[in-house]
Amino acid sequence: MSAQKDRWVPSVVFLLFCASSIPRSGSVGLQQEPSPQHYFSGLEAGRASLAFFSPSVSAGAQPFLEQIESSAEALQDYGISVVKVNCPKEDVSRYCGKENALRKAFLFRGTRLIREFPTDALFDVNSIVANVLFALLFNEVKYVETLADLENMENVLKGKSNMVFAYVPATGTAEHRAVMEAAFVYGTIHQFVLTTEAALLKATSHDDPDVSSAWLLFCHCQQATDPAQPCRRTALGQPLTLLNIHRHLKLMGAPLVTEVAEDPEKVSTVHLQLGLPLVFILSHKETYEADRRTAEFVAWQLLGKAGVALLSRDLVDLNVLHRSNIALKTPDEGMPIQYLVLEDTDEVITLVEDKNKVKQIQEDEQEEEGEEEDEKENNNQDIQDDQVVEAVSRDKKRELPLEQILVLTEENFHSSLLEAARTVVLFYASWEAVSLAVLRSYSDVAAHLKGTSGVVLSRVNCWDWPGLCSQENVTQFPTIRIYKEGQQSATYDGMWGTEELSSFILLSQVSCPLKLATVDEAEGYLRGEFPSELSSHRHTSLLGVFSTATGEAREAFEEAGNILSGHVRMGMYFEDDALALSRKYSVSPPALLLARSGGRSVEGITLSKPSVQDMVQMIRYELLDVF
Repeated sequence: MSAQKDRWVPSVVFLLFCASSIPRSGSVGLQQEPSPQHYFSGLEAGRASLAFFSPSVSAGAQPFLEQIESSAEALQDYGISVVKVNCPKEDVSRYCGKENALRKAFLFRGTRLIREFPTDALFDVNSIVANVLFALLFNEVKYVETLADLENMENVLKGKSNMVFAYVPATGTAEHRAVMEAAFVYGTIHQFVLTTEAALLKATSHDDPDVSSAWLLFCHCQQATDPAQPCRRTALGQPLTLLNIHRHLKLMGAPLVTEVAEDPEKVSTVHLQLGLPLVFILSHKETYEADRRTAEFVAWQLLGKAGVALLSRDLVDLNVLHRSNIALKTPDEGMPIQYLVLEDTDEVITLVEDKNKVKQIQEDEQEEEGEEEDEKENNNQDIQDDQVVEAVSRDKKRELPLEQILVLTEENFHSSLLEAARTVVLFYASWEAVSLAVLRSYSDVAAHLKGTSGVVLSRVNCWDWPGLCSQENVTQFPTIRIYKEGQQSATYDGMWGTEELSSFILLSQVSCPLKLATVDEAEGYLRGEFPSELSSHRHTSLLGVFSTATGEAREAFEEAGNILSGHVRMGMYFEDDALALSRKYSVSPPALLLARSGGRSVEGITLSKPSVQDMVQMIRYELLDVF
């Protein structure tokens, strides 16, 4: 896979933030219904609709109708239809017969009334979209008025989930709409909390915030396992727009510190993809723990402004001064990495923040010089500051090549699973943004694995077959599972990129750990030649070597293999000549042999801790350089 493709796949889950990709039926716009009876008879269970009841000719309602018609396309992106229901003169029902009812809009889910809106509260597209989504996302977005309410919400979430706290000066604004649209996508991942109380905003800040502007704070409650420990808060430093919220949440979801063991020139993180610098803390084996603490401290200070990586100089040969302790990589192409000697963490933070200020000035100057050209380009297409999202936006109408993926329904699901040795099933929802993004990666996986024997890639649209997904206990979208001869064997919990998915499917073809019968098989395994199913898989191979006297360690290794199945290439050798094999690599059983670069480099490690948890942790640690 090309470097460019690797770069955009992790970010594709944000395609909803640049364009709507939700399938629509019929034309986009305000729907007309001849009567209330006709409207109510056509309502579908579970589907939301915003209805305005009006006489056939009503001049007073014309300004409102213009705004509601303009909002129809935006609401339809979220599966909400907008309907004008004509009231016959003789109709004296609840919605047509009362004068005050004609001055309201009604939000229904199915035939159940959710909320009534005075038409003067729906004064433009932003207010309509914001208020309608606010009503529908009752469980995903909580409204609080006092600091005590906010702290109680934080205490409930500690150790469980993170919180997105937003302040808007008033509801129905563009900022309110941006928060609601973000909650529509992220509401099942983070708890959204909203307020319009200026006093509450001031109580949450050490400074004197401008209460005339909207604010957003990401509260890291999931890491606050101690009830007495407050949730850390990271403010959004940019204006509260939809794209900036998505960008902020994407940065908050990235690892606080990334451990790397390769040339910094080859390292790419979400921060670089979003136009932020990446700071490398250069570490040595002797000072690893202290360097790790330093990296975490700097990362918290620079959260949302730059990424932080911990680079071991013992594993990477850097042709720079030995006393250099910091490296700075900028997102600008062609710019060399700066290696520096800094005295303390304040200098690191100042380095990044000053560079951001200089860059902002340069961007402002470029915007002023090219304002007319930018407006012309934006008329043709919305340009996003995330290159990944922009690429998806341009490509949103291209039909995905799904012919390699079997479509499963309630009728053929179980019979199809029995026809192949292994069936990979993507459970998704056609209206959900992340599902649509993963479906794009999944189609690339199908093309990459075309011709692989014994593996069938399939998909189930849970919007069409909710009963089947409920029966298979699918509780979130998307979900990928591998079934072995009809029985579920593994659920994928990794990254959604094409390379990661392909690797998981290939590794799931063989047992983990794979038991090897001869020394020749073990040596071939270390060289990447055995088994044949993994001959194209070039990642690190792990081989556990055990003697008859190391039964406890062997059992722990097998259990560790069950936990890491699909993510790690693991083999096991415990024949009589295991001692001779391990001594070839200067270790004694129980031992772990790590073969990198197709067996050209084999490292022997003694397994001193036989517990399953310790073994899983050690294996993950040893593979960090590959990650």
